[in-house]
Amino acid sequence: MKLRILLCLFAFFSTFGVWEASVSELSAQSVIQGPKQKPKPKPKPKPKPKPRPAKPNVYQQLMNEGQAQYNRQEYQAALTTFQNALAKYPAKKYEVQPWIDKCNLRLAEIAQREREVAEQRRAREEAARREREAAEQRAREEAARREREAAEQRAREEAARREREENEKKRQILNRLVANMVRVEGGTFTMGATSEQGSDATGFEKPTHQVTLSSFYIGKYEVTQAEWEAVMGSNPSSFKGANLPVEQVSWYACQEFIRKLNELTGKQFRLPTEAEWEYAARGGKHSYGEKYAGGGDVDNVAWYSGNSGDKTHPVGTKRGNELGLYDMSGNVYEWCQDWSGSYSSSHQTNPTGPATGSSRVLRGGCWFSVAGYCRLSYRNYDGPDNGDGAGGLRLALPNL
Repeated sequence: MKLRILLCLFAFFSTFGVWEASVSELSAQSVIQGPKQKPKPKPKPKPKPKPRPAKPNVYQQLMNEGQAQYNRQEYQAALTTFQNALAKYPAKKYEVQPWIDKCNLRLAEIAQREREVAEQRRAREEAARREREAAEQRAREEAARREREAAEQRAREEAARREREENEKKRQILNRLVANMVRVEGGTFTMGATSEQGSDATGFEKPTHQVTLSSFYIGKYEVTQAEWEAVMGSNPSSFKGANLPVEQVSWYACQEFIRKLNELTGKQFRLPTEAEWEYAARGGKHSYGEKYAGGGDVDNVAWYSGNSGDKTHPVGTKRGNELGLYDMSGNVYEWCQDWSGSYSSSHQTNPTGPATGSSRVLRGGCWFSVAGYCRLSYRNYDGPDNGDGAGGLRLALPNL
């Protein structure tokens, strides 16, 4: 411990001696050199500058970003990035332009694929549209076909219904026509201008003569337009009405009507002979010897020029004769089967008139005739092909 103290003291004084020598030397120098100047303070060391962060390379960043976008197939974004890089660094065009071209190429390829896809989609949509339209057209055509078939079926059913109704109507008409045939018991009568015919009788109604007839049937009424149309399918009459007598029919037309009627009914209808017509009009065996069919007053039994109003009237609306036959005087003339010819005075049995001739007999007068032409014995005649006059008909049957 003591040794340590001694060493410290020695070091102190040694140092002090050096310090004194230095002071003495400096004093001597200051005498020579003048007053001692203060030493300049040492400059403080400048702090070391902090290292600046490296300046970012924007171009490279843009290129890296563009390439990353390109690799992610974000070609539009990459194109925009590369275009920005080229705008900022035009000197780098040789590096940037290829990437721009690659982006444009990829975008063009994508656009082409999109166009192809869009075209394919449009083609599919168009095909689907055409298929829909075709299906709709087929459906419309099928619906129209079904509607046509349904309409045709309805038309057939309607036609069948009408045909059934027409046939039923025709059947009823023909049944009524057959039912209206009146039996005329055969007998002998005086035919021609008998005394009750008076001074109106003409030479064509003479001489009177005896006629014997077998029994036959004759129509209660003149043939109506409904009956004619049911058989012929047409109506030639001037005055239209189902229950009016048919008129303006020729003798030949009457024969055709009778032919068709016989086919429909299986009967043997015909026109009455002139003798049958007059015998029936006089009332047959029940005759009262009247001037007109049904009485002596023409207005009560006939439609003629004095009361018809220049037209025909429904059958059966005037008084009938002794057999219940109507309109044998007036309304329309009635064709008979016979050729027209002169009378013979000899007795005849079931006469049928001349074998030949140019005209057929008409009897009974009509709506425009004077009263004298409506008499029972009055005779008229016309060509068998004349259908322009007031000719009608009444049917006869040998038997039912």
